[in-house]
Amino acid sequence: MSKHESINYVEFPSNNLSATKEFFKKVFGWSFEDYGPEYTAFADAGLEGGFFKADQKSSTENGAALIIFYSNDLEATQAKIQEAGGKIIKPIFSFPGGRRFHFTEPSGNELAVWSDQ
Repeated sequence: MSKHESINYVEFPSNNLSATKEFFKKVFGWSFEDYGPEYTAFADAGLEGGFFKADQKSSTENGAALIIFYSNDLEATQAKIQEAGGKIIKPIFSFPGGRRFHFTEPSGNELAVWSDQ
């Protein structure tokens, strides 16, 4: 159910919808529903959203918001990301309250994973 004035949906660009979908299915277990050849919606991610066909990518270098996943086992999640074709762009580092790393998925969107362990 949608909650008044709360974040409800997020959208990302993707230059390769098939590769992006396969990556998120393998690593995070997301499900997808296509709406034509240039848009796919995802579910089972903690927040629903979608990917639209575009040549752009989401990157903090360009001022984009950073979506951050939580993991109970940072190293295991990093290994899954790399096995599925993701690229680590900032290796695991510590910060007050935990550790995290940044990665890009096959379309080049930057995301991060953190852990308090």
